[in-house]
Amino acid sequence: MSNVTLTMAEWAVSTTYEDLPGEVITEVKRYLMDSVGCALGGAQQHDVHMARRVLTEIAGSGDATVLVTGEKMDPVSASLLNALMIRVMDYNDIYWKQDPSHPSDIIPAAMAAAERAGGSARDLILGIALAYEFEQRMCEASFPGVREIGWHHATLTAAVSPIVAGRMLGLSAEQIQHAIGISASRHCSTGSVTAGKLTMMKNTVDPLATQSGVLAALLAEQGYTGPEHVLDGKEGFSHVFDTEWKFNILTDGLGESWRIMQCGMKFFPTEALTHAPISATLDIINDNDLAPEEVETVTIYSLARAADILADPSKYDPRSKETADHSLPYVIAAAVADRQVTPIQFTDAKIMDSKIRAQLNKVKVIADPEIEAVFPELQRVRVVIQTTDGREFEKKLDYPKGDPRNPLTDAEIAGKFAALAEGIATPDDVQRMQAAVECTEDFDDVRELMGELVVS
Repeated sequence: MSNVTLTMAEWAVSTTYEDLPGEVITEVKRYLMDSVGCALGGAQQHDVHMARRVLTEIAGSGDATVLVTGEKMDPVSASLLNALMIRVMDYNDIYWKQDPSHPSDIIPAAMAAAERAGGSARDLILGIALAYEFEQRMCEASFPGVREIGWHHATLTAAVSPIVAGRMLGLSAEQIQHAIGISASRHCSTGSVTAGKLTMMKNTVDPLATQSGVLAALLAEQGYTGPEHVLDGKEGFSHVFDTEWKFNILTDGLGESWRIMQCGMKFFPTEALTHAPISATLDIINDNDLAPEEVETVTIYSLARAADILADPSKYDPRSKETADHSLPYVIAAAVADRQVTPIQFTDAKIMDSKIRAQLNKVKVIADPEIEAVFPELQRVRVVIQTTDGREFEKKLDYPKGDPRNPLTDAEIAGKFAALAEGIATPDDVQRMQAAVECTEDFDDVRELMGELVVS
C-alpha cells in the first residue's frame, strides 16, 4: 500500500526554487516580512522571556540563529524560540478552511534546518512555500476539521513541519516520510489550549509542533524510522479522528497553483474570528461618532464556534492577554471604548481598565445559521449597535481586512513591522531588516540573511 505521506514527500523533494512562480516568491517575502515583524513584538513578551531562560539553560550549541537577539542555538531549540516569538502575540497570519492554522509558525523550521544544512536564502523561500502549501492543505482535508471534535491545529503542524525541515536538510522522500511519522504520531494536541480560560499554551502548542518536526527530521537523517501510515493507515489520523478524511486534497494539483496565495494576514492581534466583528464595530463607532456611554448593546451575529469558544463565561471576565485576545466581548469592548484594537489593548493594565470593562456586558454573541451556511467561503458577520437614545446601526462584512480578497498592502505590513519594533529596535534596524527581507533571494548563504534579522 502506498501511503499519502510518501506522495507528499516525493513532491517536496522534487520541487525546487526554480519551480516557484514569481508571484509566489513575492508572497513568501511578504509573509516573511510580517513574521519577522511579529517576532520583534514577540521578543518583548513575558512568555518569550521565560522560554528563553529555559532554553538558555538546556539548549545545545549550533548554527541556528535566534531572530531579533542573534543568539546561536541548536536547530531544535532555535526553531521553538523563533516560532514562539512569531506566534506569541497572536498577530501572525491566518488560514481557515475546515481547520484554522497559522502557517508562519513553521517558517522557523525552514530557517533552522536551512542554516543547519548551509543552504541559500532561495532554499528558505522554497521551504516557506512548502510550509504554506501543506499546512493549508491539511486544514482542508478533514470534514469537519479536527478542531470541531476537540483537537488543536498543532496536530496538523506536527505532520507538516517535518516535510519542511526534511526538505531543507536534503533528506530523501523515504526519510521525510519517516520524519512525518515520527512527529505526527507523538504530537496530537487537544483543543483544551483554546477552550475556556486560556493559558500561555495557547500560543506555545504550535511552536512545539514546529520543534517536533525539526527533531523528527534530524532523527530521520540518521536513519530513524516512523510509521508510514500515520495519516491514512491503521490507527492513523483517519482511524482515530472521528471525521471524514479526503487525503486526495493533500496531493491533487500540487504545483498547479499555490496555497500561499489564499492565506491571510492579521490586521488585529486577536483570534481570527474576531477580526470581522472588530472591523464592523469600529466602522459603526467611527462613522457615527458614538461615545462609549451612548452604546446600549452590541450584538454580534456570527458562527456557532465563535459563540462557543469566544463568548463563553470566562471571556466576559478576562484576566490575561491569552483570554482577552480570544474574547469577543473584550475585543468589542476595547473597540467601543478606545476606537482601536492594537497590542496596547492587551497589557495587564488595559485588560483591567474600568472604561473597557464597563462595555463587556453590553456585548451579545448570537450563533446565526445563515452565517454558518456560507462559512468558510465567507467569514460573514453582522453587527447591530443599539444606542441609549433608541437609535440602531447595523454593519455586515463578508471578510475582514487582511483576507486575500482584501489584503494588507506592502505599506501596511511595513507599518505593522515598525510598530512592533518599538521598544526593541532602532529605525536603522528596522530599515536594514526590511531591506534584507525585500531582497531575500539575493543571499547565497541563508546565514547571512539570518544575521540581518537581528537588532544591533
